[in-house]
Amino acid sequence: MSLSDYLAKNYLTADKSTEKKGKKRKRKEVSTGLTIAEDDLTGWTTSDAHLRSGDDDATAVVSGQSAEFRKAKQNNWTTLGVPAPSNSDQAAADAILASAARETQAAQAASADDAPQVVETEDSSAVQMADGTHAGLQTKEQVASALARRAAVERAQLQKQTGAASAAQETIYRDASGRIINVALKRAEARRAAEETARKEKQAVEERQGDVQRTAATERKRELAEAKYMPVARGVDDTEMNEELKAQERWADPAAGFLTGKKKGKSATGKPLYKGGFAPNRYGIRPGYRWDGVDRGNGFEKRYFAARNQRENVKGLEYAWQMDE
Repeated sequence: MSLSDYLAKNYLTADKSTEKKGKKRKRKEVSTGLTIAEDDLTGWTTSDAHLRSGDDDATAVVSGQSAEFRKAKQNNWTTLGVPAPSNSDQAAADAILASAARETQAAQAASADDAPQVVETEDSSAVQMADGTHAGLQTKEQVASALARRAAVERAQLQKQTGAASAAQETIYRDASGRIINVALKRAEARRAAEETARKEKQAVEERQGDVQRTAATERKRELAEAKYMPVARGVDDTEMNEELKAQERWADPAAGFLTGKKKGKSATGKPLYKGGFAPNRYGIRPGYRWDGVDRGNGFEKRYFAARNQRENVKGLEYAWQMDE
């Protein structure tokens, strides 16, 4: 006994309706365009040679047509994609849900970027209004995009008009022969000439100064450079400040003769000092070491000191008279 016979005998039940309604069912199924394979009484196909051979390792093949499939009246076409809604209400609900999902996505995209995204593609068939938007029902993203595009176009036009107006309003200067004068070049030349004039004036002022003034200016610069290393507070025990005060010369100083540490060999400029006697002056300037001792002035310095001494004497007498009264 083969494997197929054993399985058919013990586990399968033959379809009794196959013998009774075979012809009528065959004629009906031929009209539908389906091909019915001939089945064995046991329900197993006998077309394969390896089943008839009685091999134990052979695989049992069930016929592609069964009683249940033959009884079915439904269409065998397979529907691809989303099935069509059963009625118009379901279609409207799906459209509303899809529109809400699109609006949510658009709101999220707009919140990601502060500035609206300008879409360059325009619908030529839509009617454009004066403010740059299109007529008809639109979303807020479309309106914002249209307004931003309109603003960009107006800004570009304004910049273009401003540049053209500034170029047209520029004044062109010409010389006597009709050649165009480069204003920028002339201004640069005038600026250089002014700087050169200022430099010459500064140099002339410096040349009018004496050696002592130039030396004092150089010393002042040095002191300013060293001031950043000095402490903020300077007390009576500051050695450098005390030396500077002692080095200052004062006219009619009664204690000047007691100073023994001062060197009188050379002046501040490094030249020798005049060692003879001379009349005092307002500025305390000593005559040059080559002076022959002859006063060639007009006597103004002498009269100046006499008037000052007289004024001081009168002031002292007035004070004494007031004390006596």
